[in-house]
Amino acid sequence: MVGFGYDSHSMAEGKPLLLGGIKIESDLGTIAHSDGDVVLHALSDALLGASGLGDIGELFPDTDSKYKGADSKLFVGQIMKLLEDRNLFIINLDITILLEKPKLKNYKDKIRQSISELVKIPIEYVNVKAKTNEGMGFIGRQEGIAAYCVCEIQQKA
Repeated sequence: MVGFGYDSHSMAEGKPLLLGGIKIESDLGTIAHSDGDVVLHALSDALLGASGLGDIGELFPDTDSKYKGADSKLFVGQIMKLLEDRNLFIINLDITILLEKPKLKNYKDKIRQSISELVKIPIEYVNVKAKTNEGMGFIGRQEGIAAYCVCEIQQKA
């Protein structure tokens, strides 16, 4: 089963920037109800999509005050429990982050490791790519950030 996830957030000065559970040194961070980790939000939606369990907004609505400032690792952890309850496991993940600045070259392996540990799959089955938007659109103007995730999950035999 294949799932696809997407997330985006506005950015502002003085806000933290978390990607895949890793704090990124940046002048700009995300504006969000939770911690604004677009990578973990896209991952969450991909896993939910592949398993037919809805989307992140249904499970963790931004209208619920208990998720205000929430660590997105908690979302992924709860989704992993849902997968386990259905005897589903992750085969692989492919994640693309769209961000003009900062460059993520020195963070990609840390993000992969963090995600690998979080979803309990070998790091070689977690791929992270970082792209700019070549100055175009809200990402290019550094007004926002986005992430895409594709995953494959399978039923345990």
